[in-house]
Formats: sequence, structure tokens, C-alpha cells
Amino acid sequence: MNAASHTFDTLGVKLLVVSCDTKFSHKRFVETEPLMKDFKLMMGADNTHKVAKAFGVYSKADGVAIRGRFLINPEGIVVAQEVLTPPVGRNVNEFLRQIEAFQHVAATGEVCPANWRPGKKTLPVNTDVEAMTGNVGSYITLEEILS
Repeated sequence: MNAASHTFDTLGVKLLVVSCDTKFSHKRFVETEPLMKDFKLMMGADNTHKVAKAFGVYSKADGVAIRGRFLINPEGIVVAQEVLTPPVGRNVNEFLRQIEAFQHVAATGEVCPANWRPGKKTLPVNTDVEAMTGNVGSYITLEEILS
């Protein structure tokens, strides 16, 4: 996420990284880990596990937080979340895609289908569920979604 901090800034997104380690551990990690060179993000220490518990990522059995990513809209509502166990990392490009999709939806009211990226087709807003049921293919093809 640090490597993409400029992109987050461009999108007007504020990032807060939170870890259950202490601020002293954070400082040492940033100073010694080459991958953390030029670290720019704000980092919070949750050594009481209060934040991890509130977001449902604290594993009481293991006494650790599981990695989670939460997208909170300007109204303070969690609109997307991803929680992965430690062996698998998160994808910052997918996170950026989701942010752009949520921003597009907020600006236009359109619906972004799976795999949507800026410039790709969206779905019209249709409050008549019956009219939309079975008709998504008349707006967008599977090939367009997968491209």
C-alpha cells in the first residue's frame, strides 16, 4: 500500500494502517525492513486489540489479528472488506479498482459490474427488480466483463 500511496492521494483516499504491534515495533520495522523504505502511511498501534476486535479480525485462540482491509465511505460506512489468513497477501490493485468503482457509483449512480475499471461499461440503475432479472446480458456481455 505504501508503494501506491500517491495513487491513493490522487483518489482522495486517506489510509490508516493499524497493527497490533506497539509503536516501538512499528518504528523498528520501518527502520530495518528494506520493503518499508520511504514509508509514508499513518500507522496506528492497536496493542490492546480493541480495533481488531471491533472490526472482527481478532483471533482470540491465537491472540493475534488476522489481516484485514476495510473501505469506509465518507459517511463512515464500511462498504467493502477483505480478510485473509497470513499465508495469502492482499492485492493493492484490486483495492484501488474497488475504490474507483465505489467513487464512480457515488458520482453517477450507475452500477459497476464484476471486474469493472474506469472506461468500461456500467449497468443502468433500475429499481424494477423484475425488469432487470435475467436481462443483465442485454446491457453487458460476459466477454466485456472478463476483458
